[in-house]
Amino acid sequence: MVQLTVHSRSSKPSRNFPLKLAFDKKKAEDLTVLDVKKAVYGNVRKLYPDRQRLTTADKKPLIPHAATLASLGVRDGDDVYVKDLGPQVSWRVVFLVEYLGPLLIHPIFYHFGPTIYRREFEHSHMQTAAYALVMAHFVKRELETLFVHRFSSSTMPFRNIFRNSAHYWLLSGLLIALALYGPWYSAPHLAGSLRDDQFYLWCCVAVWLFAQFSNFDTHTTLRDLRPEGTTQRGIPRGYGFGLVSCPNYLFEILGWSAMLALSGSWAVAVFLVVSAVTMAKWADKKHRAYKREFGDKYPKHRRRLVPFIW
Repeated sequence: MVQLTVHSRSSKPSRNFPLKLAFDKKKAEDLTVLDVKKAVYGNVRKLYPDRQRLTTADKKPLIPHAATLASLGVRDGDDVYVKDLGPQVSWRVVFLVEYLGPLLIHPIFYHFGPTIYRREFEHSHMQTAAYALVMAHFVKRELETLFVHRFSSSTMPFRNIFRNSAHYWLLSGLLIALALYGPWYSAPHLAGSLRDDQFYLWCCVAVWLFAQFSNFDTHTTLRDLRPEGTTQRGIPRGYGFGLVSCPNYLFEILGWSAMLALSGSWAVAVFLVVSAVTMAKWADKKHRAYKREFGDKYPKHRRRLVPFIW
């Protein structure tokens, strides 16, 4: 039998804690973090497992769920602490909501342009191509969220969904749609220009397609590294990973660079810069995490995001 005392990390008085837990049918070496979280949930119904963060007295996090307490240094009779993370929402739902924004906003601005901009005009070939690529991109994102991605964390705080969604709903949704589908890029305005040239437009589309298929390939590689239902991962290898740690970000940047070349839109440039800076930070963090986790086994020549440079 294993006995634990669970305290609240909150400074506010609680009628639920401290909580005495006894596991009659478990040995210390068999009791997992998830077992403890389920026991806490059985006594405090609002604290479902994903809403809890368990730590030791010295604030060492008790993760992952499958880890035994013995492996984390927790023994019979010890005290553990729980923090209420607040209402949670799954990462899959967050991604679906994020990418839904552009899929709703772009059709409104494209199909109701005369009403929004208060003048009649004919869409240019560039606007039609850009609209098709934007819609295809975010449909791809939604499908990958449903059928490809596996998440290391199952949930995030519900309040963060608004902050995360703003990037897509406001920048790649509202900002780009408002700037891209207006009469200033209409067929008469672009007539005879580079962005009215079919060969140029198809070259941009070809680069975009290459980036999208490459991005998808790297996503499937990352998916296959993590067995379903686990947080385990290995060293990614294969297409793109021979050069950089995060080729999925590299190809994402390439795809939006092709969109910028196709459209010449300042709004696409703003979104590209913001996204590239954000992905560079993520790439640096992941590159350091790979090196820390795998040490000398991790390829020394591999860069973070930009082949041969950084």
